[in-house]
Amino acid sequence: MSNVDTRQVDRDSLFLLAQLRVDGQDQMYRVKVRNLSAGGMMAEGEVGVMRGALVEVELRNIGWVEGTVAWRQDNRFGIAFVNDIDPKQARAHVPVASTIPRPPADSVPASEGRRMLKL
Repeated sequence: MSNVDTRQVDRDSLFLLAQLRVDGQDQMYRVKVRNLSAGGMMAEGEVGVMRGALVEVELRNIGWVEGTVAWRQDNRFGIAFVNDIDPKQARAHVPVASTIPRPPADSVPASEGRRMLKL
């Protein structure tokens, strides 16, 4: 697909943070995901990558995705994924579980519940 053809591909404009690993480097980078499509993404960050570099990016709700740097301009660069993803998964809400377990409502007598509230 030429650059002109890829401009027609559906992509989700969003703002996410992701972890990025560059093949051959031990360092992990945090990048901003500026847009995301099934076949790739645009990232922004202080990462020393060149066109053609092999990378892996960890996307929320998806996990690690392999890709290749397709272009670079200043601190932004495009990644073409090896395998397509579902970009809507990355946009899905991540529920936050409560860290304090609550007892079932019928296990605490009403008088104790009121006493606990006064503390």
